Amino acid sequence: MKCEVVILDFGSQYTQLIAKRLREMHIYCEIWPYNKMPELEDIKAVILSGSPYSVLNKDGLNFNLDTVINKWPVLAICYGAQMIAHHYGGEVLKSDKREYGKAEMSIIEQDEIFEKVDQVTQVWMSHGDSIKAIPKGFEVIARTEDVIAAYKSVSGQFDYPVYCLQFHPEVTHSLQGKDILNNFIINIAGCSQSWTPAAMVSELVEDIKHQVGDDHVIMGLSGGVDSTVTATLIHRAIGDKLHCIFIDNGLLRKNEFEKVLDSYKYLGLNIKGVDASDQFLDALKGVEDPEQKRKAIGKVFIDVFENESHHIPEAKWLGQGTIYPDVIESVSVHGPSATIKSHHNVGGLPDKLKLGLVEPLRVLFKDEVRALGSELGLPPHLTDRHPFPGPGLGIRVLGEVTKEKVRICQEADDIFINHLKSSGWYEKVWQAGAILLPVRTVGVMGDERTYDYTIALRCVNSIDGMTAEWSQLPYDLLAKISSEIINQVNGLNRVVYDISTKPPATIEWE
Repeated sequence: MKCEVVILDFGSQYTQLIAKRLREMHIYCEIWPYNKMPELEDIKAVILSGSPYSVLNKDGLNFNLDTVINKWPVLAICYGAQMIAHHYGGEVLKSDKREYGKAEMSIIEQDEIFEKVDQVTQVWMSHGDSIKAIPKGFEVIARTEDVIAAYKSVSGQFDYPVYCLQFHPEVTHSLQGKDILNNFIINIAGCSQSWTPAAMVSELVEDIKHQVGDDHVIMGLSGGVDSTVTATLIHRAIGDKLHCIFIDNGLLRKNEFEKVLDSYKYLGLNIKGVDASDQFLDALKGVEDPEQKRKAIGKVFIDVFENESHHIPEAKWLGQGTIYPDVIESVSVHGPSATIKSHHNVGGLPDKLKLGLVEPLRVLFKDEVRALGSELGLPPHLTDRHPFPGPGLGIRVLGEVTKEKVRICQEADDIFINHLKSSGWYEKVWQAGAILLPVRTVGVMGDERTYDYTIALRCVNSIDGMTAEWSQLPYDLLAKISSEIINQVNGLNRVVYDISTKPPATIEWE
């Protein structure tokens, strides 16, 4: 894939948002650490991201601007703008107070980067340093009441234009930020808008054919969006030389093993279902710590998958549903991230089985994966599925996991999800599920005293799962769900609804 825009990451919390905004414009871009500028052909622009660091710190990030200035049009955002001012002789000072939040920006010099942008518009600031004076050879083109908001190189100063923004155009609170990015990327840098789902399918299939050749591929499927789209792409490229394995770990949603197998067979995938639920539940006996549960589940998965792979000795590759946020974290400015989910590394399976990796989605964000799935003709019930944790209900049954507790959680979860779907709320929220608490409470059912478990319902709205707000479901809907769960699920007598945001809470409880 031809990368037209390189985004150099200096550690900003918003760097991924820059890439997402460009991808929404159908521009293929890539994020690279600031100290690893790639040697790529067809680059048409470079964007320098923000950063939590200060250009005034002698131990700060050391970047040679000559690697990008005079070679491509450059857009420098926040820290990038301060770095250019500092490098070329301007003045950057520590702000009297950190400027964080909404600000009104006034355009003082009309420029093509502000085409169709209001004379006064809201922008989002997030900086501790401020540009007090710009270098010679640059001109201020916008201000807020307190700071220089935007400046650019004057004509003839460099071979290619340099634009510097103190605010973050990638954040939705910059109301016309997308217009500003569009003006720079399309009008100034001249990028094409050819990054479409149809183009993605064609190119990714050809990439897989080129990588794999006549070899065979094995892949563990989960029923989730990423693995389903990955398998469909690989199958389109090599047909039945893809061998899919779907393992029932006994921790899936109610009837999910049968439903997912039927869906995959309908898609024509060469798939084998393996019921290993007893092995997983045995490994979880007496285990209460969340991290120990994850490790136990991961170990059994590796053992089962390795055993099944021996039946496919011709396989030379392992298919994985790794997506772009995981790749970015592993090569970020901060170094390899400790937060990459273990299922994206499949617990070291590639090394253990001595297989090469096929990861066709490693350049895509989650929303692009869903769009790709639709382009491939996958049904909405597969492309629009909510995220589901790799360890399944193993981390939604708090404390020790038993077969009976899993049954209770499955039944309550099934009622919850079915009500969300029938009411039209399933498509409106990011993720939902039931969590069985290791708590028993007193209740009264049929004039008899009960002493049963409590189920918590979790439903959140999010864009990328990094932050989340609890979903404000209608009271009457929650009442129906609660009533049906208590009346139909043996072992429960109380339902609670989680109204915590992320942060400080997490989406999953374990």
